[in-house]
Amino acid sequence: MSVTTAEEAIAVSAIDSTAGAPREVLSFKLGAEEYGIDILKVQEIRGYEPPTRIAHAPQFFKGVVNLRGVIVPIIDLRARFGLDNVEINEFTVVIILNIAGRTVGIVVDAVSDVLEMPPERIQPAPDFNSMIDASYIHGLGSVTMGDTDRMLIVMDIERLMSSPDMGLFD
Repeated sequence: MSVTTAEEAIAVSAIDSTAGAPREVLSFKLGAEEYGIDILKVQEIRGYEPPTRIAHAPQFFKGVVNLRGVIVPIIDLRARFGLDNVEINEFTVVIILNIAGRTVGIVVDAVSDVLEMPPERIQPAPDFNSMIDASYIHGLGSVTMGDTDRMLIVMDIERLMSSPDMGLFD
């Protein structure tokens, strides 16, 4: 069995996403926006429980929780994306991810659906130049529910979590 680095996993993920098969994404809310991540990166979804804080950690790093004997870092995506601080309520959840062999949790406002996204429904992310780091945005998806169309920001969650500014991986 070979060991895969985070960079190799990202490259494989990018190759897989260009294939013609629909991809399944877990959609969730952050403020007024809806995001989607590859369902294969999701280990489980849990209700929010206050994590143990770590001194001198960045604002977006909520702390750690013990998940069946595994210490899991918890990242608040609202704080990471600079959104207003939203109160924790009964809809707030932690999505437990398996990223490059590590377990990481992300706090989101609510989980919506698991959606099948055909490639033709995902448009490439716009080029923001250096104004915004959009390297973790795979594209913008169009989702139709009944008579309503909505936009879904499809994220490369592995690229975001393994970025140097997150400090989760070497």
